[in-house]
Amino acid sequence: MAAASGSVPEPDAEARSRSARLLDLLRGEIVTDGRAGGRAGGRVGRAGGWMPFASYMTRALYEPGLGYYSSGARKFGAGGDFITAPELTPLFGQALAAQVEEIMRMSAPRLIEVGAGSGHLIADLLLELERRACPPAYCAILELSADLRARQHETLARRAPHWLPRVEWLDTLPEKFAGVVVANEVLDAMPLHLIVKRAGELFERGVSVSDGALVWADRPASGAVREAALKLDLPDAGGECGEYLTEVNLAAQAWIRTWADRLDRGALLLIDYGYPCAEFYLPSRSRGTLMCYYRHRVHDSPFTWPGLTDITGFVEFTAMAEAGFEAGLDVLGYTSQAHFLLNCGVLDALSRCGPEGSTDYLRAARAVQKLTLPHEMGELFKVMALGRGLNTPLLGFARGDRVHTL
Repeated sequence: MAAASGSVPEPDAEARSRSARLLDLLRGEIVTDGRAGGRAGGRVGRAGGWMPFASYMTRALYEPGLGYYSSGARKFGAGGDFITAPELTPLFGQALAAQVEEIMRMSAPRLIEVGAGSGHLIADLLLELERRACPPAYCAILELSADLRARQHETLARRAPHWLPRVEWLDTLPEKFAGVVVANEVLDAMPLHLIVKRAGELFERGVSVSDGALVWADRPASGAVREAALKLDLPDAGGECGEYLTEVNLAAQAWIRTWADRLDRGALLLIDYGYPCAEFYLPSRSRGTLMCYYRHRVHDSPFTWPGLTDITGFVEFTAMAEAGFEAGLDVLGYTSQAHFLLNCGVLDALSRCGPEGSTDYLRAARAVQKLTLPHEMGELFKVMALGRGLNTPLLGFARGDRVHTL
């Protein structure tokens, strides 16, 4: 996911109206009491005056018809809010296909992409697997957004029309599955719980309402959130505020455990930006990793234009590995995106883009640089494979595997 820092542009009238409707819904859901200073005047609502940030993030991103991923607004590419690797170049999917092929040959010729975005990655995978004479016998997209399903349908119809009748769209995870599950920039969009450590005490940061506006509010951490925080041994404080703010992604861990229950043989390929635990919870990272995207601008306020702004956080890959391992999966590999793509032959794919020096080749070479250079996406993005019943090392982790850092 790529975007530039800067001020947030003004939405058009229709988008502002849609965001206002979601904001009214959220305020009504939170319904603050009189002590919080909200306009709800003491009414008692389901949220009791406070909503965990994970719940807010869920509503802001996935509320039917109003949330960011379900409202019909363009998200991907130059006309959206950010550009992901598949929108940048088909070489990403072509390299990834080498790893998908290897896993399918060791398990079953079945492929599912979770959260397929614009549909470019699944199109690139199918076309490259076909070129390699290893097309999947079954292909599906697990996608909850009706808007994105329509966009994926359009992309396949334009780029791989002969595959369109053979691709199935799923509403839920299959009961049992063998093959490859690809999740590119999926974990970062799962709802995050925010944890604050202040004066040795643990709090969960959530959302309240004051004078009609959404505001941050803390409560003592409890339940699964507190248990997760206690395992982390967080720094005592950081920055000027004298507190340490971070996130735990309980939803992503639960998602991995659910797949572990269903995966008979094969692997999950998880591609996202993030760090292992030792790097994620550094004292210097005292404000967490939460980020928001709107019209190719990065900002830090998830309350700005709810429903129009993407909300995301870096992935803590050690927790993902532990969730999979505890659920019976093997940690098959973990490395940087640069190492993974180079291992999978992205330079060979580049060589097929035309003569060196040609316009097509130079354009593709610039895209490969962005995907692999350390100061671009090469180091920030990581790839992890969790699976069952496979031989190792897998192709993508043959060199530069970092499982020992988890």
